[in-house]
Amino acid sequence: MPPLLVLHLVILAWAFTAILGKLISLPSLDMVVWRTGLATAGFVVIALAMRAPLRLAKRDAGTLFGLGAILGLHWVLFFLSARLATASVSLAAMPTMMIWCTVIEPFVNGTRRWSRVELILGLVIIAAVWMIYAVELKHWFGFTVGIISALVASIYAVLNKQVVSRYHFASLCTWQLGGACAAAWVLLPFVSGTALPAMPDARDLGWLGLFAFGCTVLPYAAFVYVMRRMSVFTVNVVYNLEPLYGILLAALVFGVKEQMTPGFYAGASVIILSVLLVPWLQRRAG
Repeated sequence: MPPLLVLHLVILAWAFTAILGKLISLPSLDMVVWRTGLATAGFVVIALAMRAPLRLAKRDAGTLFGLGAILGLHWVLFFLSARLATASVSLAAMPTMMIWCTVIEPFVNGTRRWSRVELILGLVIIAAVWMIYAVELKHWFGFTVGIISALVASIYAVLNKQVVSRYHFASLCTWQLGGACAAAWVLLPFVSGTALPAMPDARDLGWLGLFAFGCTVLPYAAFVYVMRRMSVFTVNVVYNLEPLYGILLAALVFGVKEQMTPGFYAGASVIILSVLLVPWLQRRAG
């Protein structure tokens, strides 16, 4: 299968997670526990099959586990945003990661400077975010949670960038998803008042299986395949289509329940277009 087609399928799978987050009836926190737990088991099988090391030095294991905890918090907030508002609202908030990464990365990576292109487009995105707040006031809380989710995701992305090349992808994903599962599980008593996640019914179990393996394990493995065969530039451009795919999928799956005002789609379009323009403008500026 051509790598470009594989990449689009990967992005579609990740975009579909917001829809699954609404189709599954479990609370957001319980859902993340199940998703990450099942996905961890899947990556253990892959690691064993590929003979990737699962036993790491304590410091390495702790680093990956901690990064996974941050990733788990992002997922909890992302799916909570979709529950509080709509899948489209939570997806529209995610491209603000570009702003957060632009601000945060220079503090983590001393060799990275603030990009004029990213800062200017960041201001455009901020204006579009305010547009969405103005026209979708009833969803302001869900949208705010989505933006916080994007902030947490950007912290994970910036920190993970420093270590991702050091480990086999199956080893890295096993430890990180294990950390995500542990973080969500630790929060359960404080949020749900119970030490164990809610048991899914047959319907939810089917969706969770698709969630864990079809939208987590297989896409991550396929993404590694793509990264080894395509330029980073092309991957970044296609990756930025995720919110667009997600909003279209949400409209197809949920119909009128997912319909938003024209002002929302205008604001979301500005955000998505701005993020898509970043790699092209950076290449021209370079």
